[in-house]
Amino acid sequence: MPLETTVGNHIVYDPRGVVEAEAVAISARVKKLAGLRLAVLDNTKWNANKLLRRTMAKLDERFGFQVVNYYCKESFSKYAAEELLSEISADNDIAITAIAD
Repeated sequence: MPLETTVGNHIVYDPRGVVEAEAVAISARVKKLAGLRLAVLDNTKWNANKLLRRTMAKLDERFGFQVVNYYCKESFSKYAAEELLSEISADNDIAITAIAD
């Protein structure tokens, strides 16, 4: 259905919008977590910090990461800046994020 359709004398709007995305191959799964560099990306939602810090601590306790790097987005309502994503990609082996309201 197009975003806007005329039905009789009425204009009907489709609120779903149009999503355009380039297909990207998913990364290969890592074989083991021990010794890897973990990135934690906080989307700045109110409870995300609590959830991520606890998860990060439990994972590190269990698997023993080489380093855990904690990053924050500017705002939960915005995409992460390209520079931030590049830094995360360059300085880490794996990453986690979460939404927690």
